[in-house]
Amino acid sequence: MASPSFSPLALLTFLLLTSLQANAGTIAVYWGQNGNEGTLSDTCATKNYGFVILSFLTVFGRGQTPVLNLAGHCDPPSGTCTSLSSDILSCQSLGIKVLLSLGGDSSGYSLSSADDANNVAAYLWNNFLGGTSSSRPLGSAVLDGIDFDIEAGGADYYDVLAQSLTNYGDQAGKKSYLSAAPQCPYPDAHLNKALATGLFDFVWIQFYNNPPCQYANGSADKLVKAWEEWTESVDASEFFVGLPASQAAAPSGGYIPPSDLVSQVLPAVKRSAKYGGIMLWSRYYDLLNGYSDAVKGSV
Repeated sequence: MASPSFSPLALLTFLLLTSLQANAGTIAVYWGQNGNEGTLSDTCATKNYGFVILSFLTVFGRGQTPVLNLAGHCDPPSGTCTSLSSDILSCQSLGIKVLLSLGGDSSGYSLSSADDANNVAAYLWNNFLGGTSSSRPLGSAVLDGIDFDIEAGGADYYDVLAQSLTNYGDQAGKKSYLSAAPQCPYPDAHLNKALATGLFDFVWIQFYNNPPCQYANGSADKLVKAWEEWTESVDASEFFVGLPASQAAAPSGGYIPPSDLVSQVLPAVKRSAKYGGIMLWSRYYDLLNGYSDAVKGSV
């Protein structure tokens, strides 16, 4: 039987489509810092996202009692955040991974020693992951992992925290994902030691509020250069282009119009086999601007 023949143009089109499909990505979004962004279940029901990151655990370490801050959504001390358990399960039933983010723009956290890091890991495992506790802030639902958005305090002992969390998952026989949100200047001042462990699954690089390495004046050159440095230097499974979902989400710049993301940025970053998609700050700004709706077919 004769082999089917293709014209050069048809073959090129086939190869291009196959390449794009093989490197298709997903969208991660931060949720939790604005009471007007809608519920967690409604966020997941859009099916725009592959990851939803609950933000933030704003106080931890140094022997402090950890504090979960979900803005206007619920009040952890009074126990009202346990109602989110059904939302989390709803998201997970759609194949969406739900993670808890540590840190953010807060001065209430740092790790003072390896023992301190191990204690924080035990707290996270027992209260949010696969362990047990009588006071789980989000109820019985088991989150898929922990996100490190460390923007303050020192850089020490986050490597110990990452290793300890990994150990808990290994011992339980259940994968607990680790993600990180470094600033785009390489290396990141707060997460470099942690990322050097090679334990992180997902790295969403913040290409906003960082003029040295963000999109500006119609040019993605600085962003692409930084992206290449990150993906070539750090051992992680997948990397994401972290973006503001609207101009208002990033006062110091970095917003990329959807058409420019699709035409300039995605073709460049998808050349990396480690490309995983994009990350958006945040669900609130995405809801206002419709960013994920505009780009989800191209990510």
